Amino acid sequence: MESKRLGKTRERLSCIGIGTWRIKNEKQSIDAIKLGIKNGVNLIDTAEMYGTERIVGRAIKGEKNVFIATKVWPTHFKNDSLIKACECSLKNLGVKQIDLYQLHWPNRFINIKETMKTMERLVYEGKIRYIGVSNFNKKELIKAQESLSKYDIVSNQVEYNMIARRPEIELMDYMKKERITMLAYSPFAHGAIFGRRYARLLKNVTEIGNKYEKTVGQIMLRWLIQKDIVIPLTKASTISHMKENIESSRFKINQRDLKYLDSLTPNTINNSFERFKPILEFYSGVISLFKR
Repeated sequence: MESKRLGKTRERLSCIGIGTWRIKNEKQSIDAIKLGIKNGVNLIDTAEMYGTERIVGRAIKGEKNVFIATKVWPTHFKNDSLIKACECSLKNLGVKQIDLYQLHWPNRFINIKETMKTMERLVYEGKIRYIGVSNFNKKELIKAQESLSKYDIVSNQVEYNMIARRPEIELMDYMKKERITMLAYSPFAHGAIFGRRYARLLKNVTEIGNKYEKTVGQIMLRWLIQKDIVIPLTKASTISHMKENIESSRFKINQRDLKYLDSLTPNTINNSFERFKPILEFYSGVISLFKR
């Protein structure tokens, strides 16, 4: 499978990753993850908040060529709580080391320098290999970078798809310059992209799909894959979905068609999760105060 470099490291990740949010059928998901691994997908993403770390642990048991990414919830960003959260994730996943440990959301109520100091300690102790963040805007990303003294931030996981293109304005150029990988979650906008509201977009993407003999979903994934630093995360729900997603790594869209796809939607659309960010920050802050 086509691979991409992770940040400034020598690590090579598959051009698509497996996401595990809102997994409903455990057996189907495990079978889908195993199929992905068999076909060269090595990046599997989860989070303590998802409640799917144990499922991922069962799916990867005995597998060698996997790269496991998980996330710590912002209420656990203080030193002792962060260490405990990491140890809990290690246990849930059944691994001795987490490949990529990500801060799930920013928490402005906890000093980022304290959090990053602990993250560096976790790397030093061998509990994690690389440090990443998730849902950080450019300002937050820069501040997080400046808070590290020994290691680099290798990735920032954000919502990015054909109807949520804000990362192109705020983050893309900066992350390219800094060589930070963009992990794109919700490549289909939680399914909203297939609704009536976007019927015209679907019609146009379908036309491109017919040209390449690919589905709309495969075209949308390939559109993301062909952006230099981007690795889309696709949900591990069923074997049929996994087969369809894997196929997106086996063809290329020509530059003319890529430009056409770019023109179909403006890159000013707000991401769906942006509206929840202030609420999450407030919630995290209140919980953090009680933990002090």
